[in-house]
Amino acid sequence: MENESNFIKTIIEEDLKSGYVKNVVTRFPPEPNAYLHIGHARAIITNFELARIFNGTTNLRFDDTNPVKEDASFVEAIKEDIKWLGYKPANVFFGS
Repeated sequence: MENESNFIKTIIEEDLKSGYVKNVVTRFPPEPNAYLHIGHARAIITNFELARIFNGTTNLRFDDTNPVKEDASFVEAIKEDIKWLGYKPANVFFGS
């Protein structure tokens, strides 16, 4: 597996080298209307690890695109799940 390529990492490296971007900032934008599932864990790990590799930051941004189903208990559960995975967001935002 020596020749494996990580195209996302390669793009970030090129953008940093060219000066197109100076800092890596990623985000995890869940909707607080249910508990997280394994696919969310994959997205969390990808975002936080890419930020870590490049000395960047990851923000947690709660999207309220479905206000009828949203609940504060889901917000807290999502924060706890991220912590359980070993990560802490640089900032927490709420947006629509």
